[in-house]
Amino acid sequence: MQLTVRYFAGARAAAGRAEETAPAGRSLDELLDELTERHGERLAVVLKAASFLVDGLACHDRQAPLPAGATVDVLPPFAGG
Repeated sequence: MQLTVRYFAGARAAAGRAEETAPAGRSLDELLDELTERHGERLAVVLKAASFLVDGLACHDRQAPLPAGATVDVLPPFAGG
């Protein structure tokens, strides 16, 4: 089973794509490790400062398994107003 990862702003630029899929059932921290392996240090820097939504809700438990079919939004800090 899969989940969808959506990248916004600087995260999109660092990943080189707007969206991709990843296996479900692992924690957010495990997912972030995989994404860093896929895309390298540039994305790793963004992920360290980013916020994450899982199906539109802020993710507070980074060790909880991510469900199949979930959407994880990667939101880097935004500037401006």
